[in-house]
Amino acid sequence: MLLEALSAAILGLALAWVAARRLSHRLPTRLLVLPTGIAGALFGAFVTHTALGAGGFLLVLLGSATLCAASLSLLLRPAVGLRRSSATA
Repeated sequence: MLLEALSAAILGLALAWVAARRLSHRLPTRLLVLPTGIAGALFGAFVTHTALGAGGFLLVLLGSATLCAASLSLLLRPAVGLRRSSATA
């Protein structure tokens, strides 16, 4: 369990760092993005470990990466330059 938590935290940090580098124009500051990635990955590992039990280290990491990506996607802002036309136009 400790190895799963440590691996999930490192995976969440890595995914958050990559997202912050590639999507810096659409994400808030790194002080918010990095802890969100770590927390999402740890929560994903907890949920996956609870659902599957002790077996399946790679599945726990997959669940952790999935929930990390989902929590990071909640921080995304719309791209600049999107125009919305009104329904009456």
